Amino acid sequence: MPIAVGVKKTVAFKKQSGLGVIATGGAATGQYLRRVTSTIDLSKNTFKSNEILPSQQRRDYRHGVRSISGSLSGELSVGAYQAFFESMCRQAVQAAATTGALINVTSAVITGAAGTFTRAAGSYLTDGFKIGDVVNWTGWATTGTANNAHNFLITALTATVMTVLAIDGVPIGAKAAGDSVTCTVVGKKTWVPASGHTRDYYTIEHFNSDISQSEVFTDCVIASLKLSLSPSDMTKVEWGILGLNLTTSTSAYFTSPTAAATGGILTGVNGILIINGTAVAFVTSMTLDMEGSYTAPGGVVGAVVDPDIFPGGVDVTGQMTLFFVDGTYRDLFVGEVETSATVVMTANNTPNAPFVAINMSRVKFGGATKDDGEKGIMLTIPFTALENINGGAAVANLQTTISFQDSAFT
Repeated sequence: MPIAVGVKKTVAFKKQSGLGVIATGGAATGQYLRRVTSTIDLSKNTFKSNEILPSQQRRDYRHGVRSISGSLSGELSVGAYQAFFESMCRQAVQAAATTGALINVTSAVITGAAGTFTRAAGSYLTDGFKIGDVVNWTGWATTGTANNAHNFLITALTATVMTVLAIDGVPIGAKAAGDSVTCTVVGKKTWVPASGHTRDYYTIEHFNSDISQSEVFTDCVIASLKLSLSPSDMTKVEWGILGLNLTTSTSAYFTSPTAAATGGILTGVNGILIINGTAVAFVTSMTLDMEGSYTAPGGVVGAVVDPDIFPGGVDVTGQMTLFFVDGTYRDLFVGEVETSATVVMTANNTPNAPFVAINMSRVKFGGATKDDGEKGIMLTIPFTALENINGGAAVANLQTTISFQDSAFT
């Protein structure tokens, strides 16, 4: 008798049209998911009889409400988890901002890879650009050609001045106005919106082809997200998943899923981290936890399946460790000073490398503890991200707690 092995197990998914409606189509629908592990499974409430009997034994033990829970863990890669990011943020990806063609932009060097793009008229803010966006310019000539096909992170923004940092570290090309140039946000973004939140449900299948066993989990929600960044490892991602029910079969439900996304895997060593508007080169690790606060009622009379899984507020927390080089980050904690944090992770070192960017424009530190020993002293800083109530349309930040930009979002 064969024993199921992990390399013969596939995980496929498809978004449902709504609660209680298994993803339709079966053959030629669904998509494979990249994974390291998937531990989604069925559990049930159980209870036993409390009758006191002459035999001094238990006469009955029953199963109650069914539920689905577990996680899908992987290595974060470009474009691999668009649907899950959308569900976690409760908003589909949004169209990319662009300037259209301009001939009134001057580029200038600040220092190193930092620089500015200054326009004589019009507004970056009304065009929809935000601090934390990764943008790409085209159309520069002569001394400005270094600005073409480079990814730049916006670190400060006014209506007419875009301050950027070249992600690959190459200095900006200085150029007077006159070239017909265009700036566009790369890929697309999603974020937790102030209104109009979506509620998504998924059908997810585990299929063990070596033993012909299919487990189809329905009415699943993406309940949480955990990211772990390290300079010496792949970036880890873990999606917490809750659902309502399971059906089993000896044949696959998704018989011909589309291939999993093929984007490059991201690491903490490729990219940049910006805290309080300044690039930081001495952070040794960072974690990010995003929790959707989902709950289920725990059963209703006459049904073995809960009627729904209810969303709560979105909480974003995390922690970073960094070398203790001065009092800057400690003092942000001591003074309860709000700051910002942006992470851009790239799949390689090319000028327009595929990437994932995470932006939190309103962050508070919750501690600043230091270790000790015959080594570099490390500072550990837990943080909480908050809704930026001063953000919104035509200003420099979004009205959100967190946003995600992926160069392969469509």
